[in-house]
Amino acid sequence: MTLPLADMLALVAFLLFVGGAAGVLAGLLGVGGGIVIVPALFAVFSALGHPPETLMHVCVATSLATIVPTSLRSLAAHHRKGAVDWSVLKSWAPFMGAGALLGVLAADRLKSASLMLIFGALAFLVALWMALGRASWRIGEAPPRGWKGAALSAPMGFASVLMGIGGGTFGVPALTLFGLPVHRAVATAAGFGLVIAVPAAAGFVLSGLAVENRPDFALGYVHLPAFAIIVPMTVLFAPVGVKIAHSMDPRPLKLLFALFLAATALNMARKAMGG
Repeated sequence: MTLPLADMLALVAFLLFVGGAAGVLAGLLGVGGGIVIVPALFAVFSALGHPPETLMHVCVATSLATIVPTSLRSLAAHHRKGAVDWSVLKSWAPFMGAGALLGVLAADRLKSASLMLIFGALAFLVALWMALGRASWRIGEAPPRGWKGAALSAPMGFASVLMGIGGGTFGVPALTLFGLPVHRAVATAAGFGLVIAVPAAAGFVLSGLAVENRPDFALGYVHLPAFAIIVPMTVLFAPVGVKIAHSMDPRPLKLLFALFLAATALNMARKAMGG
């Protein structure tokens, strides 16, 4: 599909903004950038008239691909500060990665509308947590290991892939509920993002290679131009969000973003049901 120069420049500018916003929000609120990137890509590809059969698959896969380099950079930065709980990360990683691969297999068999509905439902629950959750809430004294850890981490990997998000959105609340300080939870969840996104992005590349009705310049389900535009911005602006979080109370912004996310989730669910 060939776009007029003005439309192409507008598209690039929008994706640059999306990447920057995703980076800031990831650093500021501890949520993965995918929760912003997926609906933004959905809006872009819908406006460009891409086939609806694979639309959500491309959005989810491209989002997960962007999470690989950003999570790697974030994890390295947190490691230098000694904030990563490597024992939890190593304990949960195999099960979370397995859940991610199962998520790819499930997504490949689901219709785009089903993925939209799943994203809408889970994103609405995330919005409720952001609006109503409290840092003081606890359900345990330490993150579970063994089969209990597997029972928690595998579904997190599975659900994250179906939404196209990394480890922060589910990982940070889970770890804090089990008594991990929030700064260690955010740092450790950066590793979750890598564990989820690497196998998932590779899986979406392979599963999409033989699929028709994909956008131009897509490798499997991963849209390469969108990936190339978004990644530098998320990497550049994530530290900005961290600095803002340390200089002000992020609670009002968290409430505002929760409202935005809830509206986005409901709108996507409405579209999935043909509204």
